[in-house]
Formats: sequence, structure tokens, C-alpha cells
Amino acid sequence: MTPLSRRRLLAATALSLLAGTAAAQAFPSKPITLVAPFPAGGPLDVVARALGEQLAAGLKQPVVVDNRSGATGNIGAQAVTRAPADGHTLLLTIDTSLTANPTLYGKRMGFDAERDLRPVSTVASYSQMLVVTPDSGIADFKGFVAAARKGLNYGSAGNASPGHLTMEALSSFLDARLNHVPYRGAAPVVTDLLGGQIASGFVVLPSVIQHVESGKLKALAVSGSKRSPLAPQVPTIAELGYAGATSEFSFVLMAPAATPEAVVKRLHEETVRALAQETVVQRLRALDLVPAVAGPEQTATLLREGRARWARVIQERRITADQ
Repeated sequence: MTPLSRRRLLAATALSLLAGTAAAQAFPSKPITLVAPFPAGGPLDVVARALGEQLAAGLKQPVVVDNRSGATGNIGAQAVTRAPADGHTLLLTIDTSLTANPTLYGKRMGFDAERDLRPVSTVASYSQMLVVTPDSGIADFKGFVAAARKGLNYGSAGNASPGHLTMEALSSFLDARLNHVPYRGAAPVVTDLLGGQIASGFVVLPSVIQHVESGKLKALAVSGSKRSPLAPQVPTIAELGYAGATSEFSFVLMAPAATPEAVVKRLHEETVRALAQETVVQRLRALDLVPAVAGPEQTATLLREGRARWARVIQERRITADQ
């Protein structure tokens, strides 16, 4: 590199740093839109509103939650990739929309999940609970394994939903013959479990805990690395001998890729502060969500590892997107 080229590079770098600093000093200068790419009323929406309230208090600007559902999170995420990269438009989504969807949809996503968005923070983590019906004849996890190898049906909240991915990941270890019945959401899965139309399923704990406690459903395991505080008597898959099938999921906060580093840092700091508030912690725990704060780099690693893992599962198990 010639001395002139070096001076030009240093000058360009300095200008970039100055621009980023100026943007951070001006941030936030208007209300912030927090896009939640799933319907209002669900767990993601509840978390978005709880987080939004705290971000608004810390940033001294209103935070408006914008529910843009469709295409398992793609529509809302794409809208954020097209927004100005100034920190005023953010995405709070389920990690599978950025890890499983690239394999499921490919170019049909309309954006590149890794290239067009940058992580701000993880917000919460959660797992799935494996339940069976009393009339299935399955008494414990060992009985589930035997039934799964002979042929068993199960329901999930839809193709490539966390419950579907979790069961298929476990199936790889069990050499199971499972028949997947996809639904549109967790509620109809639970309805058909209670009605005996399906025998089993991995479902988020708040959707089934009351039926487990009443004896209408039997809980066999949770998919995460730790037992749920809402059901501490139910073992993890790892405790039952299938650590490789452990599956946890996260809610992640993202920004357009070109958002200045200083703005991302401020947003992460405010997210850390928000998740330390007891009111937020309690709202998350009621949904069996664990506050989980990881920085931008850690979140990027989590998403990168998730993309690799779910690509393998999707390809091996021949999973397709909902049409």
C-alpha cells in the first residue's frame, strides 16, 4: 500500500468513526418501532411489550410494537432489513426465523438473515415439554421411545415450528417412526391432544401445564438444558440419556445490518437494564421464559450455530415450509 493509499484509508476510517459517533449522540431522536413478526397476544408479543416499556423509559422515547405476522416471521423481518439503519426500527423475533428459515425458504425469504441484520441481544430462552395422552399407554420416557420406534403420531404448531424441530431432532437419535401432524399454532395441538386425536407432542409449557397438573396429559421430559421452574419434577432430555437432542430456543433483538456500532451498544445496554427489572422477570417466568442476555457477538454465534444445526435436521428429516 502506498503512503497516499494508507492516508486515504485512515481518513475514510476516521470519517466512518465520526459518523458513527454522531449517529450515537443523536440517538434516539424519534419514537422507536419494535417489529414483532408474529400475531398479537402470543408470547413474543407479550415479551415485545414488556421490553418496549422498559426501553422507552431508558431511551426517553416511545416504543411502538408493530405486529407484522406472516411466513413464519419472514414478512416482519424483511421490513426491518429495509428500514433506515439508525436504531429506530428493530426486530424482536424467535431465533428459528433466522436459523431454520434460511434453509426452509432459501431466496424466497427476500433477504439474507446473516447479511442484512445485525444482532443486538438475546432477550429470553425457552424449551418445549414432551407430553402424551393417558390413553396412549405410555407411562414414561422409556415407554415413549418404544412406542416411537414402532410408530407414533405427534402434533406441532406447524412445519419447522420449535416443537416440530425438537421432535425431529430427537427422532434422529431414537431411530423413530413418528408421523407428524402440523397445526396452525399450539392451541389446536393441545385441543387434539386432549381429544385423543394425536398421542404426543412437544409443546411450550404454559400451553399444557394445567392439563399436566390435572392429569389430562402426562409430561415426560423438557427439551432444554435445565428443568423448568414451573415443572421441576419433569426431567430434561439430557438427564434421560439424549443430551445430543437438547433443544433450546431464544427471542433475539436485531437491527438493520448497517446500524452504527455505538447505537447497537446503547440498545444492548438498555436491554440488559430492562431484563434486570423484576416486573419483566416475572412476566417472562409466567411464560416459562428465562431472561437471557447475550451481547451482539455472542448472539451472532448462537444464530450461526443454530443455522448449521437446523439445516442438518431439516435436510435429514426432509422438513418443508408451510405452504
